[in-house]
Order: sequence, then C-alpha cells, then structure tokens
Amino acid sequence: MDGQYRKDIYPGLEVGIILKKDQRSGKKTYGIVKDLLTSAAYHSRGIKVRLEDGQIGRVAEIIG
Repeated sequence: MDGQYRKDIYPGLEVGIILKKDQRSGKKTYGIVKDLLTSAAYHSRGIKVRLEDGQIGRVAEIIG
C-alpha cells in the first residue's frame, strides 16, 4: 500500500516516509505515525505525517 489515502493511516502505524530533503533521491525514513498533518482525504504525493521522533514527511509506504 502507498500512503495516498488518509483513511489508511492512523497514529501508531509503522510507515516509510520521504522527508522534504530526500524528495530528489526518494530515500525513505521509517517510523511510527504520531500525527496526521494533511487534512484532505487524498493526496497524490502521499499524506503528510509527523513521526514519533518528530520528523515530518509524506507517506510513501505502509509497513503495518
């Protein structure tokens, strides 16, 4: 699954995100969702989230 739909993402979920600085390379950072920052139900580049460690990025991959 990719992270384009808000309904698929919730706090406590393990995800892979792409940070703003890694958009060109596509490098993923993994962690646990703390907050959902995108209010729209869908976003073509991925729902923006804050991880528990404070990093912010768009969900590229849902782990579990």
